[in-house]
Amino acid sequence: MTQTTPAIVPQSAVRRLPRLALWLFCAAYVLPGLLGREPWKGNEFTAFGHMLALAEGASDWFNPSAWGQVPELDALLPYWLGAWAIQLAPHWVSAGLASRFPFALLLGLSLSATWHGVYYLALSPQAQPVPFAFGGEARPKDYARTIADGGVLALIACLGLTLLSHEASPILTQLAFVSCAFYGVAALPYHPRYSLTALIIGLLGLCLSGAPSFAVLMAVGSALLCLLDRASTSIQTARRHALWLFTMSLAVAALATALNVWQWRLVPQHTDWHEWRDLLRLMAWFTWPAWPLAVWTLWRWRNQWTSLNWSRHLVLPMWFTTLIVGTSLMTHSSDQTLLLALPAFASLAAFALPTLRRSVAALIDWFTLLFFSGCAFVIWVIWIAMQTGWPAQPAANVARLVPGFQPSFGWIAFIVAFAATAAWLGLVMWRTAKHRQALWKSLVLPAGGAALCWLLLLTLWLPLLDFARSYKPWVTQIQGVMAKQEARESKDVCLLSYGLDVGQMTAFHYHGGFDVKTAEMTPAQQQRTCPWLLVDNDSRPELGQVVNLSEWTRVRTIRRPSDNNEDVTLYHRRQP
Repeated sequence: MTQTTPAIVPQSAVRRLPRLALWLFCAAYVLPGLLGREPWKGNEFTAFGHMLALAEGASDWFNPSAWGQVPELDALLPYWLGAWAIQLAPHWVSAGLASRFPFALLLGLSLSATWHGVYYLALSPQAQPVPFAFGGEARPKDYARTIADGGVLALIACLGLTLLSHEASPILTQLAFVSCAFYGVAALPYHPRYSLTALIIGLLGLCLSGAPSFAVLMAVGSALLCLLDRASTSIQTARRHALWLFTMSLAVAALATALNVWQWRLVPQHTDWHEWRDLLRLMAWFTWPAWPLAVWTLWRWRNQWTSLNWSRHLVLPMWFTTLIVGTSLMTHSSDQTLLLALPAFASLAAFALPTLRRSVAALIDWFTLLFFSGCAFVIWVIWIAMQTGWPAQPAANVARLVPGFQPSFGWIAFIVAFAATAAWLGLVMWRTAKHRQALWKSLVLPAGGAALCWLLLLTLWLPLLDFARSYKPWVTQIQGVMAKQEARESKDVCLLSYGLDVGQMTAFHYHGGFDVKTAEMTPAQQQRTCPWLLVDNDSRPELGQVVNLSEWTRVRTIRRPSDNNEDVTLYHRRQP
């Protein structure tokens, strides 16, 4: 008998991953980094600057800007969400913490939408396992639930998801809405109402998050796939679904035009081999371990996507992956764009589970065990070195790389980290038991290891990372220099800036309480009300064109403690 599918799965292999365990997996991944830190330098602090400007009434809601600088992305919704959270938060919750809450929910939405999208794809007739002659094959819903569990574990295991998905920035908003759109298209043959709701949220959310072209292309391409899908629905139903998607694409295009959020960010294709090599390296580690499993899926299920009677459980994630990966190769921010492909990569990786050979599964387990156990060991050793000074070399490295950092011990962080490490050891023991037959078993260690290392970093290393990646120590250092020049409190004092970006100006306003003004936008007569001038060193040669240098005394150049490439020069106004 010719097999119509490579999946040979008995009912005993579709054991349900306990919901409590799945929720704990997701919580251990989403929650670390939410509390106990300041906004970090980079995309997060720049986005936070625009959120804070909106919350304080210093920016137009439909044209966000901070100190005259507009966001890199023509996004509205991410900044609205952060600003609303800041405005609604009680006074004892800092603005930085409040702005992260909606983005933590968006990460949870990404995981949930991916699970449901993979679940409905696994219900496709061509995705089901081979029926046995005397019964005993996996039941459709049990099989789909198991594959969906594997899809979420594959998504959590992706290395590229770790940092970008925990930053309060527009790219996380785009990830959540891409996941919603993915779920909406996947569930169309089964729950049209839920699917339409998810598609409306996903496509309109992408439009308002700086990716209207993505939304239009996803809708149009998915509509064409609905028309070509011969197995999931009738011709009339397929045409109706396609019409809905085409209509949504027109609505998204109209909204983007009305709000003027179209922006061309593609660059010419790379011609240098070194650039292509760097991009390939980025893709290799960013999507690990999903991409090898996805390649295995395409090979083992090749009859289901290379023939005319193809299956949507392969072609749909292939379409999403091709669109996003192709776009990432033509943008300056390849890593951020590539993040949006991870739900589709995870979906393809999940369908490798029914076809994995025992030797391949064992290779994945051993590699994962050695890699993540080694990472956890290094994290613990360096933490011990920071606390005790032994081993001496790691302690010396920390002191050299992050000068001025003073380690601190936190009981709560230690207990959480110790419990997570114990849970990892228990998970390893569970996985090595020979009687475990669940399909998702091969992705338990990759997902558990990724969650473990992220949790250890954001508990044991949180003070170190916060010192190195936040602007607060730098602002405090500059305030100390100011205090030596003037015997008065620097808070609420006017600070004139030149050459600083949005993140830096937001840092001095948020952490230092300064009334920050830009020299370029401030008239000369108003500049005289500011006793301090802060200049980016790269912009110092042009400083004389915007301020009268005879009115200022150079105090000193102050370097950010953990970054040798970021320093500013402080000037104090001369007394008349």
